[in-house]
Amino acid sequence: MPRIGLQRHKGEEMNVFLSFMLSNVAHQHFLCFPLQYMGTWYEIEKLPALFERGKCNQATYSLLADGTVGVHNAELLANGKINSIDGIAKVKDPSQPAILGVSFFKGFPDGPYWVLSTDYQSYALVYSCNDYFGLFHVDYAWILARARLLPADDVSRLHDELTAAGVNVNRLTVSDQTGCDVMA
Repeated sequence: MPRIGLQRHKGEEMNVFLSFMLSNVAHQHFLCFPLQYMGTWYEIEKLPALFERGKCNQATYSLLADGTVGVHNAELLANGKINSIDGIAKVKDPSQPAILGVSFFKGFPDGPYWVLSTDYQSYALVYSCNDYFGLFHVDYAWILARARLLPADDVSRLHDELTAAGVNVNRLTVSDQTGCDVMA
């Protein structure tokens, strides 16, 4: 895959990145988004996110009666309490089921959620980015798994996919998935 330079105007950068990833990665794996993706995914690695403060991070997706997807994110804080938030995800365009908008707060715009790659059974690679008031740009990436551990070969391959798209994988941090029994 060719490497995309992400040094353009931020809005253009997001569109170039999305177009590149969707044309080269996501459609290789996506057959039917909602049903196969439902269930719990555990965070293996991520680009740091201010809204994630704990460990044992996990997301559970469930199909709702209206066709949207319920999102339940949970983490274990240092004080032993479980912190969670619920949201709704919607496929933006049925012809591109890997692109969703996720909202956790009523009245706020959806945040992008792009499933770049998945086999539905063991791993998922997710990317998101936002421009805020034209002043700054924030990107997020998550390597998710159906189990709290993902084989190193799979993680390495997913790093290669992000690198090919111009994401600096040196910024990824390993998520702590130990001592998570209370999350079950």
